[in-house]
Amino acid sequence: MILFLIFAWSFPSEGQSAGKGLPSSGLVILSSDHKFSPATDPLAQVRQEILASYDTVRGNSPILLDRSSVTKRRPVHVAKISDNSFRRKLSARSAIVIDAETGEEIYGHNSERPGQPASTIKVLTSLIAIDHLKNNALIPVSNWAASMPRSKIYLRKGRSYYANDLINAVLLASANDASVALAEKIAGSESGFAKLMTRKANELGARKTICKTASGLTAKGQQTTARDLAIIFREAMKHREFAERMKLFKARTSYGKTLRNHNKALWQISGAQGGKTGYTWAAKQTYVGKFSREGKEIIVAIMGSRNMWHDIAKLVDYGFNKIDHLQIAAGEGNKAKTSRQSSSLQSAFVVLSDNKKTEKL
Repeated sequence: MILFLIFAWSFPSEGQSAGKGLPSSGLVILSSDHKFSPATDPLAQVRQEILASYDTVRGNSPILLDRSSVTKRRPVHVAKISDNSFRRKLSARSAIVIDAETGEEIYGHNSERPGQPASTIKVLTSLIAIDHLKNNALIPVSNWAASMPRSKIYLRKGRSYYANDLINAVLLASANDASVALAEKIAGSESGFAKLMTRKANELGARKTICKTASGLTAKGQQTTARDLAIIFREAMKHREFAERMKLFKARTSYGKTLRNHNKALWQISGAQGGKTGYTWAAKQTYVGKFSREGKEIIVAIMGSRNMWHDIAKLVDYGFNKIDHLQIAAGEGNKAKTSRQSSSLQSAFVVLSDNKKTEKL
């Protein structure tokens, strides 16, 4: 028994070794698997990574850590809408959507490809007529004008009509005979008027548009592009009288004829403000129009379409959705930029005071 007591006295318990009987230079590590032992701190690694992005300040500065200027920050990633996948949903040979306010392109494919414009070119015909003629001006009808093929309102040769009626006939009913009658009144001949149209297009910024007829009927050397149509229509819709006529569903002439708008988008597509349709065998279906939704406005133009109203509806929805997407992405980018600037001013340093480290995370 005496020997056992001597043996136990020679080997102190684990708890006793922590307090006495050890050299001053010794290191003691306490560990326990008791159920109330503190768990590993899950934020410890995060804190270490944050602190690792700071550099120690040299010298005797009271500031101990300084944010590194080369620390990488996560960039704002903007998800892109695939224009290529959307392209496969359209039948048009060329198309474009632009912001009506800025003129910036939102979507486009083959937008510079030249082709016959068909009746979309009547936007220029009517715009020039509005600027050159008073509404009550009398317009005589020549044999050439009366002989134009459909679409037409069957003007009678030798009879005169008010300019107001013929301009509405051009914009709403896409009347070829009214287009030629107006052209001859203003320029003396359709060919002379076509030169005015080309000049007007160039003045508006449509550099690839060449006009040979007042009606848009197929003619050798005549051409435009989807981009040019959008440019022309964007400028034309700034003309108050032109815009007012474009949004009419129908109009009644002074001699009792009802003119119905060919632009079905006015009652089929939300936000339609006005537009001009066109068709010839060479051009296929063409269109240019303006749309407005929730304070945003776009211009849509297509050429060489086989399913025009389907294409227009798809382009309008896609255009507005892409604007929303880009605005959200831009807002997130600005927010991130502001946050980085604020962080550089407010969280540039970690300061130690009263022997306690304060982290600004």
